[in-house]
Amino acid sequence: MKDVEMENEVVGGEHEVDPTEIDNPASDVWLMKNKKSPWAGKKVGVQTELTEEQKKYAEEYAKKKEEKGHSVEKGEHLVDKTTFHGKEERDYQGRSWIAPPKDAKATNDHCYIPKRLIHTWSGHTKGVSAIRFFPKYGHLILSAGMDTKVKIWDVFNSGKCMRTYMGHSKAVRDISFCNDGTKFLTAGYDKNIKYWDTETGQVISTFSTGKIPYVVKLNPDEDKQHILLAGMSDKKIVQWDINTGQTTQEYDQHLGAVNTITFVDNNRRFVTSSDDKSLRVWEFGIPVVIKYISEPHMHSMPAISLHPNTNWLAAQSLDNQILIYSTRERFQLNKKKRFAGHIVAGYACQVNFSPDGRFVMSGDGEGKCWFWDWKSCKVFRTLKCHEGVCIGCEWHPLEQSKVATCGWDGLIKYWD
Repeated sequence: MKDVEMENEVVGGEHEVDPTEIDNPASDVWLMKNKKSPWAGKKVGVQTELTEEQKKYAEEYAKKKEEKGHSVEKGEHLVDKTTFHGKEERDYQGRSWIAPPKDAKATNDHCYIPKRLIHTWSGHTKGVSAIRFFPKYGHLILSAGMDTKVKIWDVFNSGKCMRTYMGHSKAVRDISFCNDGTKFLTAGYDKNIKYWDTETGQVISTFSTGKIPYVVKLNPDEDKQHILLAGMSDKKIVQWDINTGQTTQEYDQHLGAVNTITFVDNNRRFVTSSDDKSLRVWEFGIPVVIKYISEPHMHSMPAISLHPNTNWLAAQSLDNQILIYSTRERFQLNKKKRFAGHIVAGYACQVNFSPDGRFVMSGDGEGKCWFWDWKSCKVFRTLKCHEGVCIGCEWHPLEQSKVATCGWDGLIKYWD
């Protein structure tokens, strides 16, 4: 109490101080007593030892981080691994396991729509985001999984998984074979693009801009198979030379993430679609848009496929219809052709053609695969393929009545 009286004298001279002022942080008395602002934090003793609970949490967190593969600024890097699941990598004649069968040729010119399930490939622990048949022969099928793995499966004989490719630390978004199938590209949500040797499972090169690649494509020209295009989440299409690893061009006009890249006009041009609800046509190698397609009624088109006669593009529009655009000079919308009935809003379900161009097919958000007649635009058949979304569908290049589908249930199914 003496201290307070002393301070009273200093602060207020001779008059008595109301005891409540001592407890009032806004008063001069309080400030004199505590020698600091009422908003200054209290000094807390530094805790040197972690409690048992904190130690346990720190260990768990470190373990989780290790499992995930910690993030690196450019892209997340894991040690690239591969596992071969077949019996022998070479047969008694010395032929590689990826060599196409000698007698593989088209069964007939006419395609027929499949009716029944003949095989199921299961091995992915999460959904399958994309499938691609081995070019020209289709004796193998490549699948990209949300479980970070890419797998290749036998189609003609055992129907088993032949090799697993592990190099991404997050889900794999897109895959793309080179023309002869000996190499392929993968794009992952870990911001990496990897170029793999199909046979050995080695990663030849890795590319990254620090952004997520949504689509990867090699230039289809035989003499330009070393040129890679990737549509990125930061609205750019980036072009690399695989041989040097250098970025050789950036196509930067879109206003949203780039979803698809489709080569047209003898590969002299390519068409891109984006979340900005537009289509843009580019001259290959020149970063200037030569045609810009955007209408007020247009929706985003996250999947596009080229008709076998190369005159038309089928675009999966998120308002539950497939639109057809010409690949000729003006890239006009064909108003007479539109395919509808399926529900795809919110999903990038793949659209595709039969090799003879007579049928259009697409997955949908309810796990169905839809088949339409190209000429009449009428629904020909629907198959219930998957639980959840049927995201991908591919027609076999040689066996004209067979189709593979993949879905978010982690299965790849083969139909005849």
